[in-house]
Order: sequence, then C-alpha cells, then structure tokens
Amino acid sequence: MAKVLITGGSRGIGAAAVELFSSRGDQVYFLYEKNHEAARGVMACTGATGICCDVSDGTAVKKAFAETGDVDILICNAGTVHYGLMSMMTEEKWDRIFAVNVKGIYHCVNAAMPGFLKKQKGCVITVSSMWGQVGSSCEAAYSATKGAVIALTKALAKELGPSGVRVNCVAPGVIQTDMCANVDPEVLAQMAQDAPVGRNGTPGDVAKAMAYLADAEFITGHVLSVNGGYVI
Repeated sequence: MAKVLITGGSRGIGAAAVELFSSRGDQVYFLYEKNHEAARGVMACTGATGICCDVSDGTAVKKAFAETGDVDILICNAGTVHYGLMSMMTEEKWDRIFAVNVKGIYHCVNAAMPGFLKKQKGCVITVSSMWGQVGSSCEAAYSATKGAVIALTKALAKELGPSGVRVNCVAPGVIQTDMCANVDPEVLAQMAQDAPVGRNGTPGDVAKAMAYLADAEFITGHVLSVNGGYVI
C-alpha cells in the first residue's frame, strides 16, 4: 500500500485519480483550494482525506504535508486556466495562473523531497496539457505554464533520478471536466470527431495513465499524451 497525495483532488481529473488510487487500496490524501462541498463528497465516496490548501502558498503546502507525513507518490494535478486574448489579460491573472500551475509544483515537490530522500525512493507525476506541447490560441498563459511543466518534469527527472525518485508527466487532451464548461458544444463535438479515437477523454482516462506511470519503475522523464491521438 502506497501513501499518495493528489493536488486539486476535489473535482475532475484529480477526483478521478483519488477514486482510482483509493480503489487500489492506497492511502490517499488530496488537496483542494476552496470547494468544501465537493471535497466532502469525494471523501465520502472514497475514504480519502481532503486537506484545504492553496498550492500557490508555500506555507500552506508545508502545513498540509505536516498532516500527511512522508508520501510515496505525489501527483501535482492542481491547475487553473484562462480563456481570452493575451492582450486583454491582466497581469494579476497571468501571475495567478503561473503561481498555481508552476509554482504549486515547486512547493509540493520541495515539501515531499525530505521523505523521498530519506527512503531514496519516490514518484512524482505532473499534469501538463496537449496545449503545453503545441500551444493554443487564446490560452497563452495556460499553454506557457503547461510547457513549463513539461520542461520542469524532464529537468527534475534528471536531477532526482540518482536519488531514486522518478518524475513523469501526463499531457491530457480534451477532457470532459468543468474546464470545458465555457467551450461551445459544437467545438467540442468537432474536436472529438478530429481525434483518431473518435471521442473526447474522461477524467478516468487520465487517472489510468497516472496509475500506469506510478507503477512503471523503469520510466522517468516521460510525457505521456492522453489525448486520443488529437496531437501526435
């Protein structure tokens, strides 16, 4: 049984990951920012432990890890998005997206590191996006952060490999979560049609990819595209 910590675990991909890892018999903790009702629902369904924590706040992350103790698997899933022209985007919003999507990983990996180094073993899974691989119009900040996640994953894999810590990344495509709530249904339908597998993804699709990377002991520094072939 592994001890797993999943950030952004109250909804979407994170909630699916909490459910899957809990079903494997792992001891699962998850962080969430503010949706207490959703977090209570996930806890009730899975038996996992939810901790309210904004990953962009380093002090809050340290307190959360003090509650969990050393973990075996860290899944950095928390993220936020902004749709619109970059020229119309405020600096505050730009900074917030980077604070959550990139700096949040910095805080969480550093908080998990003492336990990893003590055991000389650990697994980190980050969450990028296909837009971090190819970029997306009107999602400049999001694409930039997700590209940074890929670079950070590869760098940490090289840096931490000698200490027994593997670092991999999943890069989801169009996944049916509330992040798609503002996308025209016709656009979503067209994107499903354009994917070679003929559909958009589900949170469970990504959770399964995370579980694979968690178990794949000879894989590190890899970006696993979970996009139905939309970006190849």
